Amino acid sequence: MVQSQDRRIAEESILMRNLPEDVRAALLKEAVTLEYGRGETVFLQGERAEVIHIVLDGWVKLYRIAPNGNEAVVNVFTRSASFGEAVAFKHEDYPVSAEAVTECKLMLIPARMLVALMRKEPELCIAVLGSTFQHLHEMVSQLEQIKAQTGAQRVADFLAELSTCDSGSCIVTLPYDKVLIAGRLGMKPESLSRAFSRLREVGVKVARNHASISDIDALRDYANIDPATAWNKAL
Repeated sequence: MVQSQDRRIAEESILMRNLPEDVRAALLKEAVTLEYGRGETVFLQGERAEVIHIVLDGWVKLYRIAPNGNEAVVNVFTRSASFGEAVAFKHEDYPVSAEAVTECKLMLIPARMLVALMRKEPELCIAVLGSTFQHLHEMVSQLEQIKAQTGAQRVADFLAELSTCDSGSCIVTLPYDKVLIAGRLGMKPESLSRAFSRLREVGVKVARNHASISDIDALRDYANIDPATAWNKAL
């Protein structure tokens, strides 16, 4: 039985939020929740996709190991994010691996139930397409950041997205370690350190796992500077 709080979090996901109540109930009826410790494997690249995952608490990273042994972080997900819909729908092998970045709790929905309902409920097909499009949009945005922004701008954008304040000063808690942040932003750890130093110019101070931001609007403006203008500040 899915707890009411877990149900509410799952229903906030892109996959669930626009579905009729009876369809959500059918999906959640066979869902299970599992807890993972930090560093624990959720699934490995090449395993058959049999479930869809929704993050109820904590952070999960998707990654691939390159032939040279380096890890490439594909994406990082947190509360209410779903992943694995498209590959589960096709019942194919996972193209990436997933690992718990922090202690986390995940909801697992059987893919067979998803496929069965998709044959009966067109709304679910639209929800799966919407979720898949969102993941694609995020990956395109990441690629655009890597191509068009300096390292410091990418970090500024990352911090701005984590911020919950609309204006003024705020303190942001970094959700995971700096090595993973660097991988998520397509940087080396030493480049991330230089980017944090560069952001002192716009009022950002980083200590341990907290970033103190003196003016969130100034930080957003810095992240959105035209790349041609910011090029001479590239790391």
